[in-house]
Amino acid sequence: MAERSSRRRVQGAGATLTAVALAGAAVLAGCTSDGRPAARSGSGAAVPSPAPTPAWDASPASVAAVGDSITRGFDACSVLADCPEVSWATGSDGGVRSLAVRLLGASKAASHSWNHAVSGARMAQLPEQMARAAKDGPELVTVMIGANDACRDSVRLMTPVADFRTSFEASMRQLRASAPTSQVYVSSVPDLKRLWSTGRENPLGKQIWKLGICRSMLGDADDMGAAAVARRDAVRERVVAYNEVLREVCARDERCRYDGGAVFDYRFTGEQLSEWDWFHPGRNGQARLAEIAYRNVTAAGPPA
Repeated sequence: MAERSSRRRVQGAGATLTAVALAGAAVLAGCTSDGRPAARSGSGAAVPSPAPTPAWDASPASVAAVGDSITRGFDACSVLADCPEVSWATGSDGGVRSLAVRLLGASKAASHSWNHAVSGARMAQLPEQMARAAKDGPELVTVMIGANDACRDSVRLMTPVADFRTSFEASMRQLRASAPTSQVYVSSVPDLKRLWSTGRENPLGKQIWKLGICRSMLGDADDMGAAAVARRDAVRERVVAYNEVLREVCARDERCRYDGGAVFDYRFTGEQLSEWDWFHPGRNGQARLAEIAYRNVTAAGPPA
């Protein structure tokens, strides 16, 4: 009996020594315990490789949209009304061919896409929208918001950059709490100064602007005095700052992709603007936004 017990102790010790030897061989061979190559420290010692970064899925199977009136298709079909069917993100209109339709096909887009954007929304309202979007369990969430933060009655009332950042960070945390693996595509805020320079060429557009649309940029559209020029420049600088926030916060999330300023840089003309207010995108503009989004979502890598 004692002899058998002694033999088991010897066998157990041998198995332990064998395991140690195999582990040591793996380290010497430059591999981790699961067979992945091990990195080397500065002293030459092997250290485990980090887990691979999740790859961007260029063909997500569902889409949820959050944002403001642009994503709701406001004033694209009729005056002072949302028209979500022409939304660049989730609309069903065959002429626009929304991002969801391009990714999923028309029939699947109808049942696998959701539009939680709210006309008039500013960044402070985005966390609530993100919470609703997360409940859908989407594989992709599109974000386009920020124009209303700059489009106020005066420059003084524009959303401070720090507050804009805080709300966007809170929005991402809200999404991640319930949908940790959803991808996020973030569109840049459009260039509102280009909107002014393009729309002011249309007499009807300028008359509509006088009703109070985006006074911080579009008010007194023909005034070229120093104060008016400075006001418009201040709005543009704030939009640039907002876009930098979007870029920075998105860059910290491995499943987030910023458009690289593609929407801000797009050289739109009056053809892309709503005939009702010369401010929001019309059907043509919505289609161009869908093109930009599809190109960036399906690209092998993020925009440079």
